[in-house]
Amino acid sequence: MSTLEYIIVFSLIGSIGSLVGGIILIQKEKFTLKISHFISSFAAGVLLGTAFFDLLPEAIHEGEKTGIDGLFWALIGIIIFFLLERFIHWFHHHEDYHEHEKESKSTLPLIIISDTAHNFIDGVIIAATFMANTQLGIATALAVFAHELPQEIGDFGLMLHKGMKKKKIILVNILSATVSVIGAVGTYILGDTIESSIPILLALTAGFFIYIATSDLIPEIHYEKRKGFAIIESLLLIIGAGVVFVTITLLGHAH
Repeated sequence: MSTLEYIIVFSLIGSIGSLVGGIILIQKEKFTLKISHFISSFAAGVLLGTAFFDLLPEAIHEGEKTGIDGLFWALIGIIIFFLLERFIHWFHHHEDYHEHEKESKSTLPLIIISDTAHNFIDGVIIAATFMANTQLGIATALAVFAHELPQEIGDFGLMLHKGMKKKKIILVNILSATVSVIGAVGTYILGDTIESSIPILLALTAGFFIYIATSDLIPEIHYEKRKGFAIIESLLLIIGAGVVFVTITLLGHAH
């Protein structure tokens, strides 16, 4: 196969393949909704783990080569999502429903945007590594699949918890996953132009993930008043971060 064919095939494997766990999860919708609070806690841990164990270290490491400050761009990502959420709240302020439900639903666009941005970056990274070395590209695609799997499961459960319909969740996630292929092919065509921006993209996505976890998901854990549930949710947040840490450690940052 040509380099471009490798890039397309493996970016599809890395993105569409990672949806399998989430699709299996929402097939058992009633059960998933019962445990959706717990899945949200797990998702918060996964988002924080992905930001601090994967995206930020990679952004800082890659940024050192080109003088890009990863922490600065992570802060910009947090501010962008803060302003975006303020706009969403303002846009929906006229709707008459419970405040907690309003805040819950308004977070859905943020989750979709951040996941799509992450998928785009995955495609960029897969293409960049294939352009350097085929074996490294294959290892990177497998690494993407491995670290996306827990995140996608968390995202699927989170969208159910926020009230999104099952068919819409699958459609949104498939469309979001195809962005990985767009990012990969775009990187192959444009080469160094996109590749040089990888540290900024990584840091921005880390900021998006940190914002969602700390502004929406963690407050929901505090919102839960039942003592036993709150303890389980807290543990699941830690487990979610731990799963990412173990996955990244075992993969040795192959990508």
